Amino acid sequence: MPDLPWFVYAMLLAPLGLILAAATYKSLQVRAAREWPSTAGKVVVSKAEVRKVKVIDGDREEGHRFEERNFADIVYEYSVAGRKLRNNRVSIGEDLGNFQVAETIAKYPVGAVVTAFYNPLHPDQAVLERDLPKGMWGCLGIGTAIVLAIVFGSAVGLHQITEFVSTRLPHPENSAAAVAFGAFGTAVALFALVLHRHASLAMKWPVVTGAIKLSDIEQYRAAPKDGRSRGQTMYQRRVSYIYKYNNLTYTNTHATLASSVASTSSWLVRKSTTDYKNGASVKVRVNPDNPSQATLEPRTGFVWLLWLAAAAIWGVAYYAAVHG
Repeated sequence: MPDLPWFVYAMLLAPLGLILAAATYKSLQVRAAREWPSTAGKVVVSKAEVRKVKVIDGDREEGHRFEERNFADIVYEYSVAGRKLRNNRVSIGEDLGNFQVAETIAKYPVGAVVTAFYNPLHPDQAVLERDLPKGMWGCLGIGTAIVLAIVFGSAVGLHQITEFVSTRLPHPENSAAAVAFGAFGTAVALFALVLHRHASLAMKWPVVTGAIKLSDIEQYRAAPKDGRSRGQTMYQRRVSYIYKYNNLTYTNTHATLASSVASTSSWLVRKSTTDYKNGASVKVRVNPDNPSQATLEPRTGFVWLLWLAAAAIWGVAYYAAVHG
C-alpha cells in the first residue's frame, strides 16, 4: 500500500461513508414505520409538478445552487380519530426528483383508494409506501466493494506500475510523473468516450416539441482558492424549457449534454452556447426510459478537444519517460 497520509484515504472514502450512513438512517426509519397503524385514504391530486431543489455545489462560493426538477405530486386524504388529514409523501425514502414521475402518477391516479400508514404520535406524518427499494442493501454492498477496489486498487496498482516502469526508463526519477500523466490522459480519454456514447444514445431518443421558458447568462462567484477571500466571477448559460411526453408536462434545464460548463469569460460562454429566445418553439429529445431527462442539442462537438487533450497529456507522459 502506498505510504499516503491517512486523511487522503479519508477524503476518498468520505462520500461512501455518507451514503452508508444515510442508508442506515433510512433503514431505522423504515423499521419504525413498520409499527405505524394504517387507515384507508383517497388520492385527491395526482400530477407532475416542478420544484426548486437545493443542490450541494462545492464549486460555488455559497456551496450550493438551486435546480428545477420534476416530481410526482400525489396528495391523499385520510382520517385519524375523526380528523381529516392530507399528505403528499409517498415513500419513506427521499424523493430527489426526476425519477419515476410518470410511473408514480400512473400508480396513484386521482380517486384511487390507498392505505396510508401514519405516525401515531404525529398523525399528520404519513406515507403510502414504507419499504425501501428491494435489493438496496445488495446494490450498496456491490457499490461499496467497487469503490474500495477502485480506491485501494488504483493506489496499489499505480504504485506497482511506477516501480515496474522505473526499472525500464532511461530516467527512472521521472517514472512517477510519467505514470501520473499517463493515467490522467487515460481518464480524460475515458470521459470523452462516455460523452460520445451518451450523445450517440441521445440521438436515438424520440423528439417532441417544447418551448423555451428562460435563456440567459448566469453570473456567480466560484469558491475561493489559493487562500483568496473571494472566488472568481463565473458565467454559465442557463436554459429552462418545457415539453410534453405521454400527456405529462416536464421542465428541464439541460439544453446540452455539457450544460454545466462554465467560464470566467462571459464572451466565451455567449459565443460557445446557443442563445435561445424566450418562448421560442424547440425540438426536444426525450429519454423514453426517464422522460425527466432530455436535451435540445445531443451532439457534443467539443469531444474532439478532449481527445486532443488526452493525446497531448500522453505526449507529456512519453516525453517524461523517454527524454526526462
